[in-house]
Amino acid sequence: MAAADPATAASLSRFSLRRAVPPFPLRLPSSPPTPPRRLRLRVSSTVVALHKRNPKRLKYASERQFTRGDTGMLRVKVEPSGEDFWKLDPVIDLINRGAVGVIPTDTVYSIVCDLSNNESIERLRRLKGIGDSKPLSILCRSLRDIDTYTTGFPRGTNQGQANIFRAVKRAIPGPYTFILPATKQFPKQCIKHGLSTRYAKRRQVGVRIPDDPICQAILQNLEEPLICTSVKYLSEDEWILDPVIIADIYEPLGLDFIVDGGVRIDDPSTVVDMTGTYPTIIRQGKGPKLDWMETEDKEHEAQSMLDFKAA
Repeated sequence: MAAADPATAASLSRFSLRRAVPPFPLRLPSSPPTPPRRLRLRVSSTVVALHKRNPKRLKYASERQFTRGDTGMLRVKVEPSGEDFWKLDPVIDLINRGAVGVIPTDTVYSIVCDLSNNESIERLRRLKGIGDSKPLSILCRSLRDIDTYTTGFPRGTNQGQANIFRAVKRAIPGPYTFILPATKQFPKQCIKHGLSTRYAKRRQVGVRIPDDPICQAILQNLEEPLICTSVKYLSEDEWILDPVIIADIYEPLGLDFIVDGGVRIDDPSTVVDMTGTYPTIIRQGKGPKLDWMETEDKEHEAQSMLDFKAA
C-alpha cells in the first residue's frame, strides 16, 4: 500500500488524537458525585472545554442568528450534569454579539449581557425597567475578574487589618454578592450618578462567582464577565423562578435568549458590604452568615435593602 501524502497523514493524526480524548463530560451519570468545593469550578471548566467537540451542536448553531430588531427568542434547556452543554454554543455566540438574555445562577435567574457592550447594558436596563441610578452587579469568571474591576478583597496589613481574602476564597464560588470599590476598568454605564443610590455615588459594585454548573459553563467561554440583575415581575418586587413564565413575560419586551436550567428557589444571594471596617451583611439570603461577617445595624438596614433589591 502506498504511503499517504503528508497532508493526509496530518489529518489522520488529528482525527486519531481527537478520538483518543475520552468524552467523559458527555457521559456523566444522572446523579454524579458532588466534587469538593475547591475543585468544582475546575470541573465545570473541563466540561466546557470539551463540549464543543460534539458534532450534534452544529444543528443548533444555525437555529437563530441574532440581529438588532429581531423579535425571535432562543430557548435552550440544558441539564446541570453537563451532558448537553454543547447546546450553549449559540447562547455564547449571542452574548458576544450584544444579545441580552436570561441564565440561571446558584440562586435565582439573572438578566445578563456583555460587560463591555454599552448598548447592551442600556437594553438590559430597559428590559428590567430600572433607572440609571440603580447599580448593576458582575457575574465573574474568577478572582482575576474581581481584581480587575474592583480594588479586591483586603489581604491584611501590618497595621492589623484582617486578611479577608483567605476567608472569601473559602466562600466562593457560592451564593454571595460582595460589594467592593470599583476601578476605572468598570464601565461607567453600570454605575450612574443618581440621587437615590449611595453605592452609585461611591462607585461601588457587587461581584459574584455563582456555584452553578450551567452559569459557569457560559462564563468560562466568554472573553468578558457578565453584567447582571435578577429577574423579577414587572409590577411586583418578587423574583420569577420559573423559566417558562420568564419567557412569557420578557420575550415580548425583546429578550434575545433564555437558558432553562429548571425552576429555582426563592432565595437570592447574601449581600456583603466589604467597603467598611468589617464585612457587613446588608441582605441575608441563601449564603449563611460566616464567622467573619457582621450584621448591619437597624439604622442602615432599610436603605441598604432598597439599594440592592434589584441587584
